[in-house]
Amino acid sequence: MHDTEALHHREAKPADVPSHGIPFGEAVRVWARVAALSFGGPAGQIAVMHRIIVEEKRWIGETRFLHALNYCTLLPGPEAQQLAIYIGWLLHKTKGGLVAGTLFVLPGALAIMALSWIYALFGNVGPVEALFFGLKAAVLAIVLEAVLRIGRRALRNKVMVGLAAAAFMALAFFRAPFPLVVFAAGLIGYVGGRLGWEAFLASGGHGKFAGKYVADTDSALGEGIPEHALLKRSWLLKVAAWGVLLWGGPLLLLLLFLGEASVFTAIGVFFSKMAMVTFGGAYAVLSYVAQQAVEHYHWLKPGEMLDGLAMAETTPGPLIMVTQFVGFMGAYRMPGSLHPLLAGTLGGLLTTWVTFVPCFLWIFLGAPFMEKMRSNKALAAALAAITAAVVGVILNLAVWFALHVLFGTLYEMRAFGMTVDVPVFSSVNIPSLALTVGAVIAVFRFKVGTLTVLAACALLGIVYGAIVGLA
Repeated sequence: MHDTEALHHREAKPADVPSHGIPFGEAVRVWARVAALSFGGPAGQIAVMHRIIVEEKRWIGETRFLHALNYCTLLPGPEAQQLAIYIGWLLHKTKGGLVAGTLFVLPGALAIMALSWIYALFGNVGPVEALFFGLKAAVLAIVLEAVLRIGRRALRNKVMVGLAAAAFMALAFFRAPFPLVVFAAGLIGYVGGRLGWEAFLASGGHGKFAGKYVADTDSALGEGIPEHALLKRSWLLKVAAWGVLLWGGPLLLLLLFLGEASVFTAIGVFFSKMAMVTFGGAYAVLSYVAQQAVEHYHWLKPGEMLDGLAMAETTPGPLIMVTQFVGFMGAYRMPGSLHPLLAGTLGGLLTTWVTFVPCFLWIFLGAPFMEKMRSNKALAAALAAITAAVVGVILNLAVWFALHVLFGTLYEMRAFGMTVDVPVFSSVNIPSLALTVGAVIAVFRFKVGTLTVLAACALLGIVYGAIVGLA
């Protein structure tokens, strides 16, 4: 009788406390804390999440954390936010994933929206122009550092170096579509993994994090699969139906009521396509966004892409939030019958919606499968190949930015099927070049942190603006 009473006592838990004993209210507070500390790009965000969720709270173990991270890295979209959705879903079902993923992007979305308003209203005013003049130099250095950081992890043999070089040449010289480059790299890696080629099996992936190691068996969740995470056909159909409605519904309404010529339709369709091909993180996809937003849609000027990236670098949340700025400016400059600021706000919100809704869909649909797959060599090889190609993609982004920021005039040179932007060296912006070189030295030689470099370059930009009369 005593044992039976004890069993009933253990089972009599509040409705918001699942079997692992983590109250949902506590989880909400923790995810808000993670969101507030999510500066510094995906590497820093994932490290913060690991320290809080694994080491401090011990909600999940190291192996499960890395397993979820590897899956999220394979997906299009921001892997740090998708990892938050995955862990939130594991701990508290659908509502846990929705809260974790939404809180992760909310601070950045609000900050970028406020900065977009300021930029639209005062972007050509001296102090603001001088501020972003300085920030552009810092962003160039940070993008170059990202090439080196990812390259050190991904390019571990000649095959991976070759993939990175091929990706760079395809984009820089032949203007190959970004999705095609990513797909080709993933396919090559998958085939290589299936065939057991060592060059693919030995590269890529994530190592263990520094700090305390927490075994899955010692975590609150344990090493088993929670009941709600078991693969169920009814769950997959329900998620797919909601995903189509929430993601595709707004696009259909835009097409029906505004038509293909509307800037809102163009924004919705473009960023929906982008959400399906954003492999490799924000830096990788920005070359694709820049190419389309600047050269095809004419929503932005080349230098303004760097302004948007500077906003994303200095605010919490995923760096891909820079796309909200792109959507804002596109609608702001083509408002139709709306007030430009209202149009910009709607364009920014639409961009954020179609960019991040798919992230929830990928996790809710795919995570049950991944919980059944502890290791898959072919998928790991595809990840390694994509990561290697991303090094070339980010290098192309850095070159593109440098050419458009440091030189006032470019001309296209065409030969043997290639199209190359060549700078007119007499048009070089000497102050911008000097500030960029200083930022590069600070990042690479003295290992100065991202936020410090951004703040220093912003201050120097304002000082320079005051000297030459911008401010």
